[in-house]
Amino acid sequence: MGSWGVSLGQGVLQGLTEYLPVSSSGHLALFQHAFGFQGPALAFDLVLHVATMLATICFFARDIVGLTGEFASGFISQNGRRSDGWRFGWAVVIGTIVTACIGLPLKPVAEAVGDSPRLVGVMLLITAGLTALPMVLSSGRNSLNWKIGLIVGIAQGIAVLPGISRSGATIVVALFCGLAKDEAFRFSFLLSLPAILGAALLELRDVSLSLLPSGWVLGFAAAFLFGLFSLAVVRRLVTSEKWIGFSLYCLIIGVTAIVWPW
Repeated sequence: MGSWGVSLGQGVLQGLTEYLPVSSSGHLALFQHAFGFQGPALAFDLVLHVATMLATICFFARDIVGLTGEFASGFISQNGRRSDGWRFGWAVVIGTIVTACIGLPLKPVAEAVGDSPRLVGVMLLITAGLTALPMVLSSGRNSLNWKIGLIVGIAQGIAVLPGISRSGATIVVALFCGLAKDEAFRFSFLLSLPAILGAALLELRDVSLSLLPSGWVLGFAAAFLFGLFSLAVVRRLVTSEKWIGFSLYCLIIGVTAIVWPW
């Protein structure tokens, strides 16, 4: 397959698995072990992550503008500190700090897990269990606050481990904290933006853009478009309580990874 085809395939894979509750890092690790598949070069990996980050920004553009304005107004007036944007903003700030404090020290552990397909399988079983939890337990009884942001941030930090789905972990934890389904979905993915941006900036130090494959534009477009598609799918599934298919999928892949004679 030529570089254009490889770039397209990697873009589609990034766009789909970045947001669906199946763990993109876990799938990449298993592909590498099973087929000798090599992940994208660092420069191209950065391009794909920027594409999915832009997909998230476009999908939530109205929310981002509104919440940012309300958060900024909280520094100016007392009334602004009573807004949803003020609470949402601080939840994102606290969640991001906690994610960094947990995720960065776990990076060596994550690399070790990625080197063992059976450990990735165990992590996928955890994801299967998370996404099988009954979504009806969320009643929307609580509003988002910094404490919930802290708890969800812990889940996002742990999700650096290959096989643990970031979207699955953060949405389920947010639901158990009492958030309404749509708010849990929105907070999960807006909380991902600082994490993706931070990871991209860390990678940028070691990137040579001259090493980008010739089909990088096609890969970028595929990751962006399939990212938008995946976000729409996840939103519908969260609000309709139909995650069991992803749970069964992760269960099958996880068990296979554990028993397979690598």
